[in-house]
Amino acid sequence: MQMKRWRNAWRFLPLLSVIALTLTGCGNEQLTTLLPKGEGSEMQFNLMMLSLYIMIGVFVVVALIYTIVLVRFRRRGESDNEIPEQTEGNVVLEILWTVVPIILLLILAVPTVMATFALDEGTENVPEGATVVKVTAHQYWWEFEYPDLGVKTAQDLYIPSGERVYFELASKDVLHSFWVPTLGGKMDTNTATVNKMWLNAQEPGTYYGKCAELCGPAHALMDFKVIAQEKEDFEAWAESMKEASSQASTDQAAQGEEIFANSCIGCHAVGADGGNTGPNLTNFGDREKVAGILDHTDKNIKAWIAKPGEFKPGNNMPAFEDQLNDEELNALVAYLNGLKVEE
Repeated sequence: MQMKRWRNAWRFLPLLSVIALTLTGCGNEQLTTLLPKGEGSEMQFNLMMLSLYIMIGVFVVVALIYTIVLVRFRRRGESDNEIPEQTEGNVVLEILWTVVPIILLLILAVPTVMATFALDEGTENVPEGATVVKVTAHQYWWEFEYPDLGVKTAQDLYIPSGERVYFELASKDVLHSFWVPTLGGKMDTNTATVNKMWLNAQEPGTYYGKCAELCGPAHALMDFKVIAQEKEDFEAWAESMKEASSQASTDQAAQGEEIFANSCIGCHAVGADGGNTGPNLTNFGDREKVAGILDHTDKNIKAWIAKPGEFKPGNNMPAFEDQLNDEELNALVAYLNGLKVEE
């Protein structure tokens, strides 16, 4: 009976294989290393493909030899008891299966070492005029500071396209990992040390990043965006950030500004004013996502302010559902949506 059950179970194996193969194609093309859009990611992709070609080549050769041996030296009948010629001590074969793996290893090792040095190039001595960004990871959001430009923001990382941008990575609390799959490899952010790397977006566009190190209950929701712009557009954005105004433009927004000053500015900054515990909100109205994960709508902004823990468990933002009524929430949303630097 037990054997019959196993036989029935094996019938589902082809179906399960098809399902598994289909699911491997699911996902977000912005979160894959197989569609490189940067100089660093292309290096890493080429190394991946090189190792894949080597593995396929080894598999094909081994499978071919295995098939030849099975066919040529198979037992042909009861009387076929001849023992095949033994290869123990065969000098040619011993040399062959020692030298070939060494050659394959060298073929993979040389470009790997070269790429490793190339990916570290300039991180200690940043070229003059290059864009430098200090990245600080928090539970569960990202802070981006441009020390040479006097700009600080959060969640949306703006960079110039077509050139290397150098990053200094650290963490405010626990271990995180900075990763933009289509632009380059990941790098850990630590509390006691500063790690350095560079990324290059070959063309303008929006690229998506994530935390790649388990850092708490909302780890999977610690997303951010990289917005690569032409050099002149990036410089214009930086100037706009420095000159950004937090003045309300409507009566409702003015009410929201007052609420913000009383309830939020201790943690959140607008421009150079305010606290540094939470994300900088200078260009909040320009963002496409709320908290990096929700669509930027009035409803989602209100929901986030009221109950942030429902969307990112374990985050440090307090809930305001019992402190602000619906009218006050609407006013605060109106003020936040008016915080824009892009036309």
